[in-house]
Amino acid sequence: MRLTLRLVILLMALWGVAAGAQGQGGPLASAVPQTPILVIDFERVFAESAFGRRVNEEIEQQGRAIAAENRQIEAELIEQERELTDLRPTLAPDEFRALADAFDEKVQRLRDEQDAKARALGARTEEARRRFLTVAQPVLEGLLREAGAMLILERRTVFVAADAIDVTDRAIALIDSQIGDGTPAVPDPVPAPDPIPDPETPEPPPGQD
Repeated sequence: MRLTLRLVILLMALWGVAAGAQGQGGPLASAVPQTPILVIDFERVFAESAFGRRVNEEIEQQGRAIAAENRQIEAELIEQERELTDLRPTLAPDEFRALADAFDEKVQRLRDEQDAKARALGARTEEARRRFLTVAQPVLEGLLREAGAMLILERRTVFVAADAIDVTDRAIALIDSQIGDGTPAVPDPVPAPDPIPDPETPEPPPGQD
């Protein structure tokens, strides 16, 4: 609690320094406040940047595809269960039990497969966020130098902070301009090689064109 109170006092003091500098037409007249500490809302940066929007859209599309598969599988299993139930009066108990056990194994296998797809999708989401942080780090370091700051704090870990030291919007703009949506650039076309001469065509004698 004392540590949090000291942080609040520090941030309030920094806000007072910033306000004084701004009133004097100092360095805070620029887009980024000149302050030792900045705060950033990483969730907003990821969700609102072009990179994050692309990733989220891809993940949502894959999630919808898995959900559609689940609905299709569920409908097929319900139909197969109904057919198996209709067959029960015509089968010997042992024969029916074998079919029922095979059906239960199929249900479990499909459930495990779909659960694995959902877990893989979650893992891809986390990997995309780590990749985003990796490619965005140089941009954030540049923002740190631009502000003359010592560190950037995640806004959710700060009890209170002045809006003047929140650089979330600035970070989004810089990441969009320097990274875009994160898709690889289209490589330049490879020039076609020189044609190989036809060995059947005799070369002209020297001195003749």
